[in-house]
Amino acid sequence: MKYIQIIFAVLLLIADLSAKGLYTSSPDTLVPPSVVSKADLFYDSLEVRAHRHRLTGWLYDAMITNPGERYDTEIVSYEYYRQFEGKTIASVKIQPLDVFGPTFDDTTRVAKSGFERFANSIHTKSNINAIRRNLWIREGAEFDANLLMDNERLLRELPYLKDARILVTSRPENPQLVDILILTKDVFAFGITGEIDEIDSGKLGIYNQNVLGIGHEISAKFVGHLDREPYMGVETFYSVKNFRGDFVDFRCGYFNTYQRHGYLVNFNKEFLRPQSAWAGGFNFSKYFRTDRMSLTDPVKIDFPLNLWSYDVWYGRNLQLGINKQDSRFQMTVSGRVRQFHFIERPSADSENNQYFANSTFYLGSLSFSQRHYVRDRLVYSYGITEDIPKGYLHEMVVGYDDNEFMKRWYSHWYFSSGNIVRYKPFYLFASAGIGGYFNKDHYEQGMIECNLDFISRLFNTGPNKARQFLKVNYILGIRRFDIENVLLRYRTGIRGFTSRQAIGQQRLTVNLETVFFQEKEFLKFNTAFFSFLDLGIIGSNRKVIFTQDYYAGIGFGVRLRNESLVFKTIQIRLAYYPNHPADMGGFGFILEEQLRSRFYSFQPKAPEPLVFD
Repeated sequence: MKYIQIIFAVLLLIADLSAKGLYTSSPDTLVPPSVVSKADLFYDSLEVRAHRHRLTGWLYDAMITNPGERYDTEIVSYEYYRQFEGKTIASVKIQPLDVFGPTFDDTTRVAKSGFERFANSIHTKSNINAIRRNLWIREGAEFDANLLMDNERLLRELPYLKDARILVTSRPENPQLVDILILTKDVFAFGITGEIDEIDSGKLGIYNQNVLGIGHEISAKFVGHLDREPYMGVETFYSVKNFRGDFVDFRCGYFNTYQRHGYLVNFNKEFLRPQSAWAGGFNFSKYFRTDRMSLTDPVKIDFPLNLWSYDVWYGRNLQLGINKQDSRFQMTVSGRVRQFHFIERPSADSENNQYFANSTFYLGSLSFSQRHYVRDRLVYSYGITEDIPKGYLHEMVVGYDDNEFMKRWYSHWYFSSGNIVRYKPFYLFASAGIGGYFNKDHYEQGMIECNLDFISRLFNTGPNKARQFLKVNYILGIRRFDIENVLLRYRTGIRGFTSRQAIGQQRLTVNLETVFFQEKEFLKFNTAFFSFLDLGIIGSNRKVIFTQDYYAGIGFGVRLRNESLVFKTIQIRLAYYPNHPADMGGFGFILEEQLRSRFYSFQPKAPEPLVFD
């Protein structure tokens, strides 16, 4: 407890200094000055001097980028598009740009370094027809500002595009006609990934997220272990976004490693817009040998499972005339059937291990949602436009679990809201859910979960920009099975915390992070330094959480990201863990790839039970 008190004192001191004006605030939208600044003159002079010699010229091209070239100067707002509301779209043109060199503000700019020119030459630009398949806007249709904003956001979410911008111009001879130009910027499609799980196992993968420029993705990952067969295995996946232009995504995979052996096939269509009429999906998987029931299942066991499963769902947007004045409001009803059938499994019994019971699960949901989007930069990305959702999603889910031991009902309520404080320059998200199963004589596998996420506005720290992030998560298990426990080592825990001794069925975590986005680049990578403080309390669900075991992590690190590459963010982190469990050390150093954090979308989805994780 002494260590925890010291850490909280430091935290309060930092907050107090921030409140007293140690940092000066700046607008959230980054707009580099249009006039020539001293920094611009410095970089121009440095470039001229560096290129007097071949070696220093190459080093300059490889390492230095003028900060003014890192992002485009404008984030296009809804107000810009609204001025064209009701006009007729006369033409829609698409212009894909090279990965390196041109920007949305200057499409004529060319790559300077030899590496960038070489990368452009071997990269296949996204096929115009592949991009056109992802358009809702059509020639001859009436201009709809909301539709255009949604379409630009959809293009940005494609894994093979770095960014997209839609420009609109009125025709001088007929102002009621508008021409639309869609600029897209690819990411360099080839990537390499790797990790060392433990000292005796590791993974190395290669992938292409835009095969032949048509938007298909293929990947292969080689997985090795020194002591477990197969000593060298492979995981392969093939996926297509917007299969055949119907906004249905397809994915299939085969894997044969020491962890699992099997295959899967998946089709899925989402509620991409509040006006989407329907959504649905189908998934089939067969595991001949696996350590968990699905790739995302939080429960991992040593017993090799052999099972097959299928999962099908369908959802419909109900147009009942409720809240007609709000075009972003959506009420949906969905149904789902999920079946698991085990061929090999641990001994199952009706008292505890229904987790491995043969079952058919029927689920239905009714949801109410609203979603708008705010555009910003330097939140989870490094200069590109980010679409930050605000709104709400409230849902009620009911289900019937027809398993081999007993029949039982399921239900939960889930409430979420984003940017609760209106008209503020920061982002605030909160959610709460409660649910569980009811069999004939008692309540079981229940849980309560609450979340709070806060993202500060962008503020100045000298020449650089910074944000503060705060996450709070509380989860309580109610009559969970013995095999089901939460840890402190996953996404809602203490980063870098590897202990398996700190487990329980109740957990409270607080994660505080300050990120400093650097103005300069390193080897063409955007850099961000960060410091963090993570607090975790974990233990039994039969006691008050504040009387349980306390753990913490405090540290700092750096993240490297090139938004023009498909590579994940590279993170180097050093941490200290006071009062750590016996199965881990007090210090941790890690070099890893990090997936980009995603905003909660407030998008209706397939009904599913709350996840105890």
